[in-house]
Amino acid sequence: METPVAFALLEGFFPSFLLLVCGTLLAALLGAAHRLGLFYQLMHKVDKESTRHGGESVAAVLRAHGVRFVFTLVGGHISPLLVACEKLGIRVVDTRHEVTAVFAADAVARLTGTVGVAAVTAGPGLTNTVTAVKNAQVAQSPVLLLGGAASTLLQKRGALQAIDQMSLFRPLCKFCVSVKRVRDIVPTLRAAVAAAQSGTPGPVFVELPLDVLYPYFMVQKEMVPAKSPKGLMGRVIFWYLENCLANLFAGAWEPQPEGPLPLDIPQASSQQVQRCVEILSRAKRPLLLLGSQALLPPTPANKLRAAVETLGVPCFLGGMARGLLGRNHPLHIRQNRSSALKKADVVILAGAICDFRLSYGRVLSRQSKIVIVNRNREEMLLNADIFWKPQEAVQGDVGSFMLQLVEGLQGQVWATDWVEELRESDRRKEQSFREKAAMPVAQHLNPVRVLQLVEETLPDDSFLVVDGGDFVATAAYLVQPRGPLRWLDPGAFGTLGVGAGFALGAKLCHPDAEVWCLFGDGAFGYSLIEFDTFVRHKIPVIALIGNDAGWTQISREQVPRLGSNVACGLAYTDYHQAAVGLGAQGLLLSRDNEDQVVKVLRDGQQQCRNGHPVVVNILIGRTDFRDGSISV
Repeated sequence: METPVAFALLEGFFPSFLLLVCGTLLAALLGAAHRLGLFYQLMHKVDKESTRHGGESVAAVLRAHGVRFVFTLVGGHISPLLVACEKLGIRVVDTRHEVTAVFAADAVARLTGTVGVAAVTAGPGLTNTVTAVKNAQVAQSPVLLLGGAASTLLQKRGALQAIDQMSLFRPLCKFCVSVKRVRDIVPTLRAAVAAAQSGTPGPVFVELPLDVLYPYFMVQKEMVPAKSPKGLMGRVIFWYLENCLANLFAGAWEPQPEGPLPLDIPQASSQQVQRCVEILSRAKRPLLLLGSQALLPPTPANKLRAAVETLGVPCFLGGMARGLLGRNHPLHIRQNRSSALKKADVVILAGAICDFRLSYGRVLSRQSKIVIVNRNREEMLLNADIFWKPQEAVQGDVGSFMLQLVEGLQGQVWATDWVEELRESDRRKEQSFREKAAMPVAQHLNPVRVLQLVEETLPDDSFLVVDGGDFVATAAYLVQPRGPLRWLDPGAFGTLGVGAGFALGAKLCHPDAEVWCLFGDGAFGYSLIEFDTFVRHKIPVIALIGNDAGWTQISREQVPRLGSNVACGLAYTDYHQAAVGLGAQGLLLSRDNEDQVVKVLRDGQQQCRNGHPVVVNILIGRTDFRDGSISV
C-alpha cells in the first residue's frame, strides 16, 4: 500500500524540482546576460566608425559646470581628457609634481566656491596626490580628482602602474567611483561634482581607465585579436573580448544632460534660529568666532560681512574667514582670543570647532552659553561634554544661519564697553609687537620688523598665500588680509608645501590682483621647482622667504626640552639664485641692505607687475616672538 503512495509523491516531486532547476538556470543566464551588457546592446548601438573618445565627455561635463582650469602632470593614461579640455577652451596647467596640481585645484575651489579639478595619471601619479587630497578633506574643499587607470580587463593582472586606487582614496573622499563604460562618464562626473559641493564639502575621486578614455579603434586594436582564433576555447574568449568592447562603447555618444545637479545643503530650522536669537538677545558680553564654513556658497562674502556689521558683536576670524571685515575694522579682534573667550557670556562658534585650535574646548568658560553652527554634526560636537557643552547645536549652513540670526535680532544693540575692552587688549598686544620689532637680533634681520614692513607695503587688492612654520605663524599676527577670501593657508591639517599650488590657483582666478606668498625656508623647499611652472605659464607671483636656516618651529621646543638640534638645521641657501636658474627673478635681503627693505619689496613688486615670477630671499635671525607656541 505504501509503494503507490511513494511513487505518487515522486511523480509530483520531479516536475517541481525540474522546474526549479530550469528557473534557477534561466535566472543565472539572464543575470549573466545583464552583466555582460547584452540587453543594453540590443537597444543601443556601437558606432565603430566614430573617432570620438571618452575624454571629450569628461571635458564637456567640466565645461557645463563652469570649470575654467584643469591642473595636471601629464601621463599617457589621461592624455585624451587633457587634449579634449584644451579643445573646449578649458585651460590645462601642468605642474612639476602632482601634489601641486591638487593644491592648485584646492585654491580654485576655495576662491570661487565651485569645484576645483586636477587630473593625474595612474599609480604613482595618484599616490603623489594623497597628502593634498587629505588636506582638502580636512579643509573641506570641493576638489574633483580625475585619475587614470589600467584598462578594465587588465586590472589585477599586473598592468603598468596598476594598483587598487579605489581602496587608497575611499577613506579620503566623499565619493569614489571607477567608470566601467564610456556612457557612464557623464552621469558619474555630474554626481561627483554635486557630492563634492553638497553637505560638508570635500574631495571626490573618479577613476577613468584607459579603455573608457581612448577611441574605439584604438581600444579594439589593444583588446581584440585581429583574427578569430581556432578552437572552441579560443572562440569563446574572442567572443567575450568582442562583447566587452561592445559593452564599453554601446550608447557612448547618445545625448545626455551634462549640467550641474541640485546641491544638498543643510539648513538650520526656524525654531533653532529663534532659540539662538533668544540666547544672544540676553547677552552682555557676546563673542563671535567665524571659521571657513561661513564663506561657503550660497551666501556671498559681501552679504555675510554686512550681516556681521549689523549684528555688532565683536568677532575673531579664522581660516577662509580671515579678511572678511577688511583691515582695522572696529568689530574685528585679533589678539588674546583665549582671554576674550573666558570673559564672554555668550559665544557663537560659526564654522569654528573645538579641536586643538580651541584647546579642544578648554578655552571656553563653563559659565558661557555656547551656540555652535556647522554643516558637519561630528565636527560640531567634537569634545562636547568633555571640556565644553553647547547650549544650542545647529547643523546647517553657517552663512545662511548668520543672515537669519541677524534678521531675528534687528534693532538689538550691545554696550560699547565690551568691544572697547577687547580693543584695548589688542592695542596693548600690538604695542608689544612694536617693541619686539625694535629689538636687535644676533644676525641678519629681525623677522618681526620685516613683516611689519610687508604689512605696510601690501596693496589693497593682494592675495596672501602662507606656507611655513615659525615665520608664517609670526606673519599671522602681523600681516592682515585685505578683504574676504584673500588669505590662503593649509588649514587644520597644517600641511607644508601648499604654497606654489595655492599661489598658482589664486593668480589664475584673479589675474589682475597681486599674489604674495610668505614662505618659511623649510616649506619653500617643496615649492621651488614650481617656479619653472610659473615661468612656463607666465604666471607672475611674488614669494618672500623668511630664511633662518632651520626648522625653527620645531627647534624652538626641541632644543630646550631635549637638548639637541638634530635634524632641525638647514643652510642660508641662495634660494633667489635657484629661482633665477628656473627663469624667475631673484632678490636678496640681508643685514647688508636692511635700510632698503621697502625698496627691495617695491622692486620685486614692480618686476612681478612686469610679468615675472619673483623670489625675495630674506635672511632673518631668531627672536623670542613665538616662545611657548605649540608645534604638535
